[in-house]
Amino acid sequence: MFKIAVLISGGGTNLQYIIDSINRNYLNCSIECVISDRKDAYGLERAKNNDIDTHYIDRKYTEKSVSDRILEIIDGKVDLIVLAGFLSILEGEILRKFKNKIINIHPSLIPSFCGKGMYGIKVHEKAIEYGVKVSGCTVHFVDEGTDTGPIIIQKAVPVYSYDTAEKLQARVLEEEHNILVEAIKYISEGKIEIIGRKVKISSICN
Repeated sequence: MFKIAVLISGGGTNLQYIIDSINRNYLNCSIECVISDRKDAYGLERAKNNDIDTHYIDRKYTEKSVSDRILEIIDGKVDLIVLAGFLSILEGEILRKFKNKIINIHPSLIPSFCGKGMYGIKVHEKAIEYGVKVSGCTVHFVDEGTDTGPIIIQKAVPVYSYDTAEKLQARVLEEEHNILVEAIKYISEGKIEIIGRKVKISSICN
């Protein structure tokens, strides 16, 4: 069975959607562990409620120490690392050992509203401020940059004139759940091919 680790920092709604997709046999995967850089992240409770091994890594460590600790926990135990709202930046050896085996969900259509400092509600505030008519979300592979890895799937959502950042965030989050699970499914079934910056999915004409 395809094994994954899920990294979180907050409520874990994307984690819950992955758990639900496994429970209904849509994903032929197992979540080996959930790792959080916040002790009070509700996603840890979601994991415990589903008998999934959990770990908390204190963010007072340097980012590199966080990355090294994660590698110690998962090395040799998982096939894919899924960043589902994880706020710490991965760097160092984990990126080399898990090259093209780490994915992240970002709440915008990369390359718009991404990069350093762009996370959570801040992304949607910038989208509203800029006046874009379309926003969305992106699942991409993680590399040495911030939100710079090859794009796997994107989903657009409309931005309305009466939107607040919170309303847009809720609309985007619904699509985040769907495309994150789809990306995991494609990868677990061996349907992904990376050619330079382009990601080809064998079941989709692209």
